[in-house]
Amino acid sequence: MGSSRILVVEDDAALREALEETLLDAGHEVLVAGDGAEAMLLMDRSPPGLVISDVQMQPVGGLELLAHVRERHAGIPVILMTAYGSIQQAVSAMQQGAMDYLAKPFDGKALIEMVDRYLPAAPAGLDEDLIARDPKTLSLVDFARRLADNDLTVMISGESGTGKEVFARFIHRHSRRAEAPFVAINCAAIPENMLEAMLFGYEKGAFTGAQSAYPGKFEQAQGGTLLLDEISEMGAPLQAKLLRVLQEREVERLGGRKVMDLDVRVIATTNLDLKTEVADGRFREDLFYRLNVLPLCLPPLRERPGDVLPLAEHILNGQKALRPDATPTALSETAVGHLESYAWPGNVRELTNLMQRAAVLCDGPVIGPEHLTFEGAASKVVAVDMPDPAEAETATVAAGPVSLEEDLKAREREVIFEALRTGNGSREAAAQRLGISPRTLRHKLARMREEGADIPGEAVRTA
Repeated sequence: MGSSRILVVEDDAALREALEETLLDAGHEVLVAGDGAEAMLLMDRSPPGLVISDVQMQPVGGLELLAHVRERHAGIPVILMTAYGSIQQAVSAMQQGAMDYLAKPFDGKALIEMVDRYLPAAPAGLDEDLIARDPKTLSLVDFARRLADNDLTVMISGESGTGKEVFARFIHRHSRRAEAPFVAINCAAIPENMLEAMLFGYEKGAFTGAQSAYPGKFEQAQGGTLLLDEISEMGAPLQAKLLRVLQEREVERLGGRKVMDLDVRVIATTNLDLKTEVADGRFREDLFYRLNVLPLCLPPLRERPGDVLPLAEHILNGQKALRPDATPTALSETAVGHLESYAWPGNVRELTNLMQRAAVLCDGPVIGPEHLTFEGAASKVVAVDMPDPAEAETATVAAGPVSLEEDLKAREREVIFEALRTGNGSREAAAQRLGISPRTLRHKLARMREEGADIPGEAVRTA
């Protein structure tokens, strides 16, 4: 599978942060490293789609990193950054396989243009954020592809956390509007008196505090797709104004006189039964029919069990990209059994929280059942066989989120202290036993020391 991640390698912390922020603002996923050696470790664990590296770094510079990429990751393009006086060196590096170079100082626009030129596009049909393995989900993906072929309004319904926005973005990416903006607004997160201004825009002086003109979400999405997330939370007065905009395909800013024609596809989502909302008088019937042209209903995670494990592994891989030196890479069979037998009342969002907690709790290479702290009641987990008695002794699942942070810290402290005691206080032996780097262990111990913990072997080391 190709990657859209960019690895930035720069030993100047301020410049590294500026490069990262520029790329993040442009919508890219970014990994960072302080020198070539750190970059090599990151690449071997999670190969990026593009490398942008400084030339002069210690102890391992950009040319050594380039050689490593050519040997181990030949398909990954490399862009080198160099000071003006070292351009000849960069040209020489291009002869050795670098794709291009940037002469410092350079502006953000030049950086983004070069990234757009060399970052590989995702293969056709690949959607890294939409994980579908269960037959129910696969059929929905096929249906969503068909919906994407036209400009009709789509209504996506389903419980909270089922992935409604993910499907909305999928539809946009596979439509003729894919190169145009995708703009999302959460109708439940914005106060009613501000939502109208956010949607339709306003002119300077339209109301108190409007010190400059603002193009609304409809204008921002011109030519593309507008996602109205949780549309059922919109109040009745604003529902009427939205209906008019959808019918007339034009919008007028608050305080303005100019009517602008719209070329926007609308996708709406809801976690409620809108037919019931209409029957109870909370949602306009005419707006419902205007939005519900192409309905797409997402089943809860408990009804598509084939997605659970692939989603868990996808989330775990994402955590690995963020914390490659301290994140587990696999799930034990017993942990898999717990994941597959759980009811998932919080759907994919709950699964995401669970896997992120497990990655924090587990410092070894494998997540076991003792690292899974479910948010729901323990009774929702079906008992499974645990053939390993040693594993069975620690296979406990937390019943709820009470003092979760403290529980995680206590468990982490217990595992680390046991590793230190086994190694007679040796940091190196403990790090090796835990499957983490000595640097990571030092940071964890420093944090525990600040919290007042007595570190095993500390007195011996300082005596």
